[in-house]
Amino acid sequence: MSDLQARFDDAVANSKKLSERPDNVTLLKIYSLYKQATEGDNEEAKPGFADIVARAKWDAWKKLEGTTADEAMQQYVELIDELRQ
Repeated sequence: MSDLQARFDDAVANSKKLSERPDNVTLLKIYSLYKQATEGDNEEAKPGFADIVARAKWDAWKKLEGTTADEAMQQYVELIDELRQ
């Protein structure tokens, strides 16, 4: 396991232990970085307008298209570290 993968796994565990719940914009960033790091580019069907939450998640993930898994992992680790301070 690479050092980055280990730090990412730690950050995922730490994301569940944050002292305060992040705002919705930050939650979308956490979600989209996680999806990009673990699944790559968004290839899922776009949700309809009626499902606002799923649509917001889909849009946030789609914006990261082309970001490598390593870049997404690094950004995720940095974001969670920042939120823990």
